Amino acid sequence: MPNASQEKSIEGQVREKLHLVLDPELGISIVELGLIYGITVDAEGKCGITMTLTTMGCPLFGQIQKEIEDRVMEVDGVEDVETVLTFDPPWTIALMTPEAKIQLGLD
Repeated sequence: MPNASQEKSIEGQVREKLHLVLDPELGISIVELGLIYGITVDAEGKCGITMTLTTMGCPLFGQIQKEIEDRVMEVDGVEDVETVLTFDPPWTIALMTPEAKIQLGLD
């Protein structure tokens, strides 16, 4: 069972893996787009990811969710992944990193 410092480390590793998950339409990391609202990893290795999408009803969520789960399961100490989708608060371009805004020509 991971201790508190290992949990932080695992959460950091999860975030690194999420940087590799690209929005299929935009080709930009879901982290840089500001779609990740929260990451938790409990003592049993269950990872919870709270995220949103750029638009409600995005038909690509299943594809994104599968890639999230595949990538996060690569992290030592993660035994299970649950992705929770929320639209509260709604996503806006203000959540994007400056680099993502530049890539999309928004800055």
